[in-house]
Amino acid sequence: MAEPKQNTNVNCTEKEMKHTCTNFHNAIEFIGKRWMGAVIYALLKGPKRYHEIISSIPGISDRLLTERLRDLENEGLVVKKIITTSPKKVEYELTPIGKELEEVVKILIKWVIRRGDAQGVEKVQ
Repeated sequence: MAEPKQNTNVNCTEKEMKHTCTNFHNAIEFIGKRWMGAVIYALLKGPKRYHEIISSIPGISDRLLTERLRDLENEGLVVKKIITTSPKKVEYELTPIGKELEEVVKILIKWVIRRGDAQGVEKVQ
């Protein structure tokens, strides 16, 4: 007689687990897009204008920064504020939900640094 499958989380049905796995995968794919983490990191210190963001991320193109900011806006993680001065200014700021990623980003940075140390990678000064 075959042994029944054991559920490691007794409070979670197979359907709920599949839903959680799908959502987790989607979140990782979103955050893992090229330059996404750098854009989020740049905005953790507060609102920034486009030129401030692009100058803080060496190597990112205008097209990719625009795309990432749009992705973040569409997901409700960033708000684009138009300041009606002369000349008009635009700022990007993390929403409260976007700011919740701070802990995740900082933990990933620590993990990358520890991993680099463990692999004997030189630290960049």
